[in-house]
Amino acid sequence: MSSHNVAILGTAMTDMSRRDQNPDQMAVQVVTEALADSGVHAEDLALVVAGNASGGRLNDQGSVRGQAWLRKSALGDVPIVNIDNSCAGGSSALHMGALAAMAEDRPILVLGVEKMWTGDRAGTLEAIESGLPSDYRADMHARLAENGNPAGSILMGLNAAWAAQFMEERGATLEQIASASVKARRNGALNPLAQCQRAVTMDEVLGSPQVAGVLTRLMCSSFTDGAAAIVLAGDPTSFAEPVANIVGSMARSGFGSLDYHDRMAETAGAAYQSFGLGPEDFDIVELHDATSAEELFALESLGFFGPGEAGPATAAGDTAIGGRAVTVNPSGGLVARGHPLGATGIAQVVEIVTHLRGRAGPRQVSEARLGLAVNTGGIIDGDAGYVGVTAISGPR
Repeated sequence: MSSHNVAILGTAMTDMSRRDQNPDQMAVQVVTEALADSGVHAEDLALVVAGNASGGRLNDQGSVRGQAWLRKSALGDVPIVNIDNSCAGGSSALHMGALAAMAEDRPILVLGVEKMWTGDRAGTLEAIESGLPSDYRADMHARLAENGNPAGSILMGLNAAWAAQFMEERGATLEQIASASVKARRNGALNPLAQCQRAVTMDEVLGSPQVAGVLTRLMCSSFTDGAAAIVLAGDPTSFAEPVANIVGSMARSGFGSLDYHDRMAETAGAAYQSFGLGPEDFDIVELHDATSAEELFALESLGFFGPGEAGPATAAGDTAIGGRAVTVNPSGGLVARGHPLGATGIAQVVEIVTHLRGRAGPRQVSEARLGLAVNTGGIIDGDAGYVGVTAISGPR
């Protein structure tokens, strides 16, 4: 879908440093706040699209999660559709919501919610790893056990392999990867809704415990509780003035025919062609940095830098707030803002909209006009299970 007629009317996001809220509390909070921000009444909604990945395993709520968690809200009998698409549940819900907004004459509410801190680390890892086919998952566990995997996580093991590949093929250094973590956590320290709100030094990053391969604890995202919501409408809309606009949404799924990062590059290329935009047009990119090494790899896969250029640029401060290049993850990204699976893709867009509205406070990207959100989910035989690319502009 490429369109200039999907308006964003309002947004909301929880404080991702908290662990004391249940999924229903977070869901009701962001729905209430997003509707209030938009000025839209619940009875005006045509549809709610809810993203979640782990509720069936971690929160004893399979199937009708949106209906269950929002039954104490004021939504009444508005229809709710649930989406589970691993770490890309948020961008998947947003993509479907944008398509619905183009077809409906009433607003659409999109939300993502995830409760990952339950006290059962093994259970949370299993929930995350359900984003891989079961036979591939078992094979990967066996391979990683042979090679050593202190985290016990397939996805961190895969990310460690990608980091090693990136260093070997692109000449990236451990210090460059660490500089991405330092930047992310500095941005997170400026974000009152971030999970990690403490700046760190290069030495702290490099000296933190090993997770897998070259990756240390401070280079990696963590379990996160959080929710985010957005109200959409066909544009022009008679319900409220847009605070931003979705100017394009692109989705791709892979089935093993491409490498993960080649799939990302292919999807980004298709998106740019469809949107009539290029990486040089964006002021902000919120990308899927499950690790700091992945931030650098993704920047090159998305075309923001050529091969071997993202590491030096990041170390030089070019991607920092106020830097010379595109601002990368001013929210702190998955590493610092947090990665609440099915809410992440929506949280990325909420962050961009916050900058487009000039409401980001000390982390504000000056004169931000256009942002790109990139959310991925699932690994299918080394390929990306889903890549969602969303372009957002300020209100016209």
